[in-house]
Amino acid sequence: MQRPDYADIARHLTEAITSGHFAVGSLLPTELELCAHYGASRHTIRAALTELQAQGLVSRRKNIGTRVESAEIRSGFRPTLASVDDLVQFSSHQIRRVETVGEVALDEAVARDLRCAAGSRWLRLSSLRVDAEGDRLPVGWTDVYVEPAYAEVAEMVRQEPGTLVCALIESRWGRRVAEIRQDIHAALNTDPVMAERLQLAPDAVVLKVIRHYLDADGIAYEMSVSIHPADRYWVSLRLQQPPVPEVPQSPEP
Repeated sequence: MQRPDYADIARHLTEAITSGHFAVGSLLPTELELCAHYGASRHTIRAALTELQAQGLVSRRKNIGTRVESAEIRSGFRPTLASVDDLVQFSSHQIRRVETVGEVALDEAVARDLRCAAGSRWLRLSSLRVDAEGDRLPVGWTDVYVEPAYAEVAEMVRQEPGTLVCALIESRWGRRVAEIRQDIHAALNTDPVMAERLQLAPDAVVLKVIRHYLDADGIAYEMSVSIHPADRYWVSLRLQQPPVPEVPQSPEP
């Protein structure tokens, strides 16, 4: 009997979610349980779960599992970013196609976005971000700025297009991200080249995502500006109240 491929499994799980068999807020069976149920490899199961995540049906968290987030399929990507680990996982569902690499002096507009000095010099890696399966519209365009001392990272990105730049820097130079600061705001695209690369109308609404990657000393050694078509990108955050502390009971007299 032929083993099901990831698309068949993703389709079956999608039907189970949209029909209510797996309720919103519930956890799917573990990867190992799904492997046993479908007679598939772990790689196949992960590919199927990635497809569900890309449709906005589930979120995946380390040490928690795969949680059903919606019973309605959504286009594009809907990451739940709460940690650096989540950001790495989100990146694994996309790949970057490096378009240009070179050292630049920041103009006033970019320097204002990045909150640093105009004219300061950085190595810029410009990439088109696409779905790993390659069958969807481009997800966005990202300009990553790193210290010129990390020039070798450009070739590393070409060899490992699904890996975050900060992860490559840590693996090669040992400099680790302690904090990521992220700002998101809506804007009108005014760049005709960007519109062409992202297959957008010239004056389309986009989301601009600006990130600063800080080390333990609070120094930003990597920054990025990403442009996403507004209908292809969501950011989902889950906010929880801290538990109410129990009031100790007085001993009985």
